Amino acid sequence: MRVTRPMLALSGAVAILALAGCGSGGKDEAAVPEAVTGSLEHIAAEAKCKPNMQTDADEIRQALCKKGKEKYVLATFATDRGQREWLNSAKDYGGYYLVGRKWVAVGQEKTVTALQGALGGTMEEGSEHMNPGGSHNKGGHDGGSSHHG
Repeated sequence: MRVTRPMLALSGAVAILALAGCGSGGKDEAAVPEAVTGSLEHIAAEAKCKPNMQTDADEIRQALCKKGKEKYVLATFATDRGQREWLNSAKDYGGYYLVGRKWVAVGQEKTVTALQGALGGTMEEGSEHMNPGGSHNKGGHDGGSSHHG
């Protein structure tokens, strides 16, 4: 099965590992609040984000948010199964993921880590290997220039 929406796939790759129940954070976990729940707008408000909607469908809603100069993606899902399938299809795209119940926030490590203090959830890192020559390389984060014209 091919991923038809590479940017959606980029958004949720490794978060499935969080659903599998990885928990080795020890004392760090005590500082993380219980994960928020609710609509994309509610979660965005908790993160102090004005969501710029990119996808508004029955099964998934996705928006771009800003935290300082950094951007991140916030996605909500209609069902746990839908979230799990989306994450499964995206697991090879790398990235950093904050995973809650029926939602995922995706961005640079420092951005997503900072969000955890407001949203709760489980922090996960995507797969390091990517399929060479795939369309997912468009718009990737190569760390070169942080200024986009």
